Amino acid sequence: MSILTEDQINQLKKASYKVIGNHKHSAVKLCHWTKESVKSAGKKICYKQKFYGIKSHRCIQMTPALPFCTMRCLYCWRDTSITYPEWEGPFDDPETIINESIKAQQSLITGLGGVDHGPEHLKEANDPNQVAISLAGEPTIYPKLSELIQKYKERNFSTFLVTNGTLPEKLKALDSIPSNLYISVSATDEEMHKKLENPIIKNSWKRINESLKWMSTVDTTTVIRLTMVKGWNMTSPEKYAEIVSQANPKYIEVKSFMPVGWSSKRLPFEAMPSHEEIQSFSEKVADSLGYKLKDEQKESRVVLLSK
Repeated sequence: MSILTEDQINQLKKASYKVIGNHKHSAVKLCHWTKESVKSAGKKICYKQKFYGIKSHRCIQMTPALPFCTMRCLYCWRDTSITYPEWEGPFDDPETIINESIKAQQSLITGLGGVDHGPEHLKEANDPNQVAISLAGEPTIYPKLSELIQKYKERNFSTFLVTNGTLPEKLKALDSIPSNLYISVSATDEEMHKKLENPIIKNSWKRINESLKWMSTVDTTTVIRLTMVKGWNMTSPEKYAEIVSQANPKYIEVKSFMPVGWSSKRLPFEAMPSHEEIQSFSEKVADSLGYKLKDEQKESRVVLLSK
């Protein structure tokens, strides 16, 4: 049984998602940088490897909550018409999701054996040890997220969790904290939040701020991701600094919106800031917070700030 129809699942498959599990609410998609790392024998890597030391070619990009989210962000790469704010129907247990996610990654990696690649990197890619719980949807809606994180850890995976912060009660209930905890922030006030992120639950802005305050108490690598959309939210860096300061994160990623997937149907190409514009904006945020520019990756239009 699945909340998604066969047509919707087929549409996701055409977009290179591998929908997994008995109840079809989880998915894996091979990251561009996973492929690039294998093909280049590690010469081309994602910013997560550059910033945090994980290996791009050993990383699974997945979600346990594909059709579930509390917002329909304009910059989301997914078809947000397939979006439910609360869990509906049965769900797969964490062990099933983990086993299926590894099998899906190995299946997706197979095709890289037929192109120029680094043999050692291809071999390592078949033995993943990093999971980015960030592909689509809001993962905190999955009822057994804490157990999922713990089970991945027990298999010696590092775990990156990306959340929109609209469900602080779910975050506070986590018994197992991920290696890297991200909260995405894309607005400086409620009006901007509603226009760009299109929440479908009540009190979402208040809830995000509650999650940011909670983040300051968490003992792990904490990251705020600012997704910048030119002409929409790339204003008032000092206000972003004020919002972010509640979380007291170790790192801040200032990253450009990318016009890929369904986002290109909602926002024009011109809404993507240049890397130079991201750099300039990042400097202003850093100055307002007393952070410093630690690193950057031009290809991904992202700058890393740290204390």
